[in-house]
Amino acid sequence: MKISARNTIKGRIKNVIQGPVSAEVVLGVAPGIEIVAVISSNSAKKLKLKKGKKAYAVIKASSVMVAVD
Repeated sequence: MKISARNTIKGRIKNVIQGPVSAEVVLGVAPGIEIVAVISSNSAKKLKLKKGKKAYAVIKASSVMVAVD
């Protein structure tokens, strides 16, 4: 796989919650660290996402915000 995004993080799928329009995908990337993404249900089906499968979080953003209390 080749991709232009610089931020790719390898992990393993911990959970997929499939809805009628979107799916929530929880990716474990390190002990105690998860990345959660919401993608279309069609994409989740096409990628055949399931618990335990290896996957990548690909992060492509034009801005990152930081906030504090």
